[in-house]
Amino acid sequence: MPAIEVVDLTKTYGDLRAVDGVTLEVAEGEFVGVLGPNGAGKTTLLEMVEGLRRPDSGSATVLGLPAWPRNPALLPRIGVQLQASSFFERLTAREQIRTFAALYGVPARAADDWLEQVGLVDKADTRVEDLSGGQAQRLSIACALVHDPELVFLDEPTASLDPQARRNLWDLLSGINEAGRTVVLTTHHMDEAEALCDRVAIMDAGRVLRLDTPAALVRGLDAATRITLADGEVLTTRDPAAELARLAGAGRLDGVQVQTGTLEDVFLQLTGREYRA
Repeated sequence: MPAIEVVDLTKTYGDLRAVDGVTLEVAEGEFVGVLGPNGAGKTTLLEMVEGLRRPDSGSATVLGLPAWPRNPALLPRIGVQLQASSFFERLTAREQIRTFAALYGVPARAADDWLEQVGLVDKADTRVEDLSGGQAQRLSIACALVHDPELVFLDEPTASLDPQARRNLWDLLSGINEAGRTVVLTTHHMDEAEALCDRVAIMDAGRVLRLDTPAALVRGLDAATRITLADGEVLTTRDPAAELARLAGAGRLDGVQVQTGTLEDVFLQLTGREYRA
């Protein structure tokens, strides 16, 4: 049984088809990214799968149960980190996560353990309004995980973070998945999807254009590989293995850089236009 099964899911707002007949499956234990620019329909799609928004048509099944009408039996089994973090005012990080834990009947000790797992022990007595952006995002994720859900939804968890904070958060997200949880991540960062996800759904204008592993998506490109030599010479080839073997035979591999296709190239090929963040 898949962790998530979405069939022909649609949501419209007036003339705008925010989600336009999306069908996809997420396997148990999989880390799937939904990649696309702002306005692609990623958040609307997740909100329908989470049971937060009613679809106009189609269906979403989560852990074998229908997502809509919102199913109370699913709530203890899923964790949701929304795009904008919302915390109780004037509470410290420790008080926040203990409050979330109490809603699920989770003891305070388990809540405190999550502060340690996300690296916020030294900020436990800091009010949330005084946390940095990266610290607030880690606390938000900890609150979504405090009840040990089977399935976790993360909506652009690294949005607005600096590059170092983003990469620190990547380690946390990888650990969440390696612990056995199914993770669905929306992002508009190509490198993030490539680094973290088992499979990536490229989404634009409310539709899933392609769903596959990052490597398979890139392999499907009809694009040449660029090889830059130490002296600055640039070679382009559609048979990089043979070209590198030739360079090795000539003793010219030192300092060689090889640039293959990327998910951004895939997006450009699928949509016919530059990627919009």
